[in-house]
Amino acid sequence: MQGTILVGTAGQGILRSADDGATWHRLGLKEAIEFDGVVRSLLVDPRDPNRIFAGADAGICLSEDAGAHFRRLESPANGMHVWSIAIDPRDSNVIYAGTGAPSRAAMFRSLDGGQSWTRLGIELPEFCGGVNRPRILTICVDADDGAVWFGVEEGGAWHSLDQGETWCRADDAQSGILNGDIHAITILPARGGRPKTHLLATVNSVYTNRDGGYGPWAAESSADRFDGMYYTRTLAPLEGAEDVLLVAIGDGTPGTRTQIYRSLDRGATWSAALLHAVPNSTFWALGTHAADPQFVLAGTKYGHLFRSMDAGKTWFKDWRDFSEIAAVAWTPVVAAVKAHPKSTLGAKPHD
Repeated sequence: MQGTILVGTAGQGILRSADDGATWHRLGLKEAIEFDGVVRSLLVDPRDPNRIFAGADAGICLSEDAGAHFRRLESPANGMHVWSIAIDPRDSNVIYAGTGAPSRAAMFRSLDGGQSWTRLGIELPEFCGGVNRPRILTICVDADDGAVWFGVEEGGAWHSLDQGETWCRADDAQSGILNGDIHAITILPARGGRPKTHLLATVNSVYTNRDGGYGPWAAESSADRFDGMYYTRTLAPLEGAEDVLLVAIGDGTPGTRTQIYRSLDRGATWSAALLHAVPNSTFWALGTHAADPQFVLAGTKYGHLFRSMDAGKTWFKDWRDFSEIAAVAWTPVVAAVKAHPKSTLGAKPHD
């Protein structure tokens, strides 16, 4: 694989590899993101693979050299913990970011590619029942009309039709979404006679809607669907591959049993991937890029990095272990990074 792998952690900032995982390099001492900082989200700009956004404990950060260096974008989110970032597929100048624990959960928006930011006028509670302080774990923008969705752990699913000027809450008895602990939202466009499909993962269920996100959502228990494992951590389409979805499931957080499942039919049916090593905790993050739909990354809560070279069918563990993995990404651009001493293993297990 040619390009740069990025692993966002809680405690080691961002680790980068520009040689397919043979060597790894932390950010330097003068970066906006501390080398022992917290990074909760990573996002490669779909129109420019040199641009990588990072949600950190310093705020919203940006690399313009494929992850070699990061600078903080001045915004009202400075010093807040940024948990999620999303770009409007129709216009990469429109960017959303969500914050959360230990900071106050809030939504921010840029209309100029990140040069300036506005805090959006939605008020979320400071505290909640399950995780004490809410955090915005997921943001998704509809490629058709720019409708933006976000989900809060714990605080519900929200959507806006006017770029975040006004918001409506989607989880209620009428919608059928009965759990406000939202972990992931994704939207699959209409294609080949198949309708647009919204998928929403709560902590213990996957909900599906084929009516533009309106009307009732169909739900299925994760424990019933995924071999008794309930903890639905993340749900992601495979970039560049039509209708392929991956879901990361565990038996809790941090968990002792975990699995990645794959769907070829927009979530109607799922099959378990083949793992060639035993993960040490629940899979926490998935990373994919349209430049190579066959190559996928997955990170566990306690620092195992897995990779797939066949679009998520089979997975191999990389040799390097990390601190808590919160986000993974890769870009097809090779960053100018140099590994620290003793960061190299002669042969990688997947070779």
